[in-house]
Amino acid sequence: MKKLFLSVIALSAVLISCNPETSNKKEEMEKSPINENIVTQLSDSLKEAHPDMDAIRIEKGVQQAASLWRESDGDEQSFKNFVAEAFISNAEERSTALQKLQRNFEILNGYFHRLAVDLQEPLHLDMGKLHELDYKFGSYDASSHLQEDMYANKLAFYVVLNFPAYSLEEKMELGEDWTREEWVAARAGDKFNSRIPAELLQAIAKSTTESDTYISEYNIFMGYLLNQKGEKLFPEDLKLISHWGLRDELKSHYGEKTQAAQEMIYQVMLRIISQEIPQQVINSGEYEWNPFDNVLYKEDKEVEFDKEPYTRYAHLLSNFKAMKAVDPYTPLYPTYIDRAFSQNMEITQLEVEQLFRNFISSETVNDVAALISERLGRDLRPYDIWYDGFKARTGVSEDDLDEITEKRFSNPEAFNKALPGFLKQLGWEDAKAESISSKIVVDPARGAGHAWGAEMRDDVSHLRTRIPESGMKYKGYNIAVHEFGHNVEQTITLHDVDHYFMHGVPNTAFTEAVAFTFQSRDLKLLGLDSENPRAEALATLDNFWSAYEIMGVSIVDMEVWKWMYMHPEATPEELAVAVQEIAMKVWNTYYAGVFGVADSPILAIYSHMIDAPLYLSNYPLGHLIEFQMEAYMKDNAFSEVLTNALTQGRLIPQLWMKGAVGEELSGEPLIKATENTLKEMNY
Repeated sequence: MKKLFLSVIALSAVLISCNPETSNKKEEMEKSPINENIVTQLSDSLKEAHPDMDAIRIEKGVQQAASLWRESDGDEQSFKNFVAEAFISNAEERSTALQKLQRNFEILNGYFHRLAVDLQEPLHLDMGKLHELDYKFGSYDASSHLQEDMYANKLAFYVVLNFPAYSLEEKMELGEDWTREEWVAARAGDKFNSRIPAELLQAIAKSTTESDTYISEYNIFMGYLLNQKGEKLFPEDLKLISHWGLRDELKSHYGEKTQAAQEMIYQVMLRIISQEIPQQVINSGEYEWNPFDNVLYKEDKEVEFDKEPYTRYAHLLSNFKAMKAVDPYTPLYPTYIDRAFSQNMEITQLEVEQLFRNFISSETVNDVAALISERLGRDLRPYDIWYDGFKARTGVSEDDLDEITEKRFSNPEAFNKALPGFLKQLGWEDAKAESISSKIVVDPARGAGHAWGAEMRDDVSHLRTRIPESGMKYKGYNIAVHEFGHNVEQTITLHDVDHYFMHGVPNTAFTEAVAFTFQSRDLKLLGLDSENPRAEALATLDNFWSAYEIMGVSIVDMEVWKWMYMHPEATPEELAVAVQEIAMKVWNTYYAGVFGVADSPILAIYSHMIDAPLYLSNYPLGHLIEFQMEAYMKDNAFSEVLTNALTQGRLIPQLWMKGAVGEELSGEPLIKATENTLKEMNY
């Protein structure tokens, strides 16, 4: 996963109503000394002097520059002088300025990014015990004063005046007819649509780093768990991170393994959500723990314990407060909810939520659930949202897969060496496969692992993955292939997109989609490609069920943020209660009737809810994008489809989709394909 925080858009009345304090805080802010009369006067003067230029662009540039001007920047005459001197009237000069801005922002973004990567290495990599200084340096954001400095030296105003910001609605209306340079100019305008104090940006960096570190260190020692008979169901050396490791272990027990292990993992998850989990069992194997009865043992004797003191929700609340403090400074996006969706994802929150609610309300869900129940030979349990039985297996057991991956990938260097071969197997020519792989470095992760792309072309992308001393387990390999997909996207869109301001993809859902396409080919990359004639049908069902699961999780995430905006003074304990109530409400609305179990809070287990504010919606959107891309790949080569799609760069989502697969992003193609698959299976 990776974080994106940029762009532009108009507000939603529904979301504004969730933030009663925003208007009061805006009044406390320093206001612009430039009144509307001056704005009109300057705009009219420029339009009269340059009648062949786009009048709307002139008006937007002057108005936006005036709105961001403060008394500390100068008086009215200073603003007038600035506009007269800085306005670019020559098309060739404007093009030259755009090229220079891209060059210099690549330098700034690239080196600030490299600083962050290097400073956070002790937090992200398996480098031994953490020191207090690791946390302090890891939460430091060297770029937090950049925006402030650029307003001080008028560079920001230069950009705003000549390359004004466009709202999402404007991009949707105009973008399809824009030239490439007009898109680059619009992306330049996205950079300075607000003026956020450096101390608030630093506070966000500190809060998100601390929550990320908390999650990275949240391991459960599975060999010390007891069932109600006092039995241990897991190997003594098995240590799993929450939630990813727990979820993946649960998924591995479909098939020949025991349902009892799944029930135990489910109980662990419930204790984490409720914060009834003993503090003593988090990242520790000093005690034995029965999660069913929530009893702790030391040397076979029951001992008292301290529950985790709502730390999980304290981190969530900390991130909320850090993000909310920025609200008054982003009038185009009055809440973080707006910024996460309309600005960063360039899809409105209401549009995303409605898409998800429509999908998980589909009657097709009941038919797929009935098929799963039949395949399992039992009634569904809440943890069957992670049913893994639609994977087109090779017939090779997971133990044998572990043996294969442990032997081939004994350390990060071994995995790194395999990357060019992976790309060649997927259709890239030898030279291009070597080129892409040379820009990716594999590191030993402290946590579950992640991909972190570069921000300048002479830097490298990082693939962080967890590899035990015995070698890479199959589940770890599967996740690493997913992260490799992110790295390939990051590398192609940085090096092969024609303009720096266009590098990347529309939002992180698109890089998730690319990562999913790689992950689904993990067995192929081991030389174990399935010959199952129903592989395509099973892949459709697997994608559908995965989307159904994570859409509910995402709705919980959105509802929790709405609740926090309505209850900004809530305590961690109050938030814990609210999260569970919201999770159960979403469950009862869309899942209880399907599973036959009411009031499960399981949708609140996701770690990203804690350490990656409002990131979760990218996963279900990614599943939908992946499906549409995979459908398009049936008649086109994998590497060609990805290369053509990725080299479009960061257009808005629907335009990117049209260019990539010829149709807009929607849930309907996956629903219809699932219905057809069920019919073909006579179900």
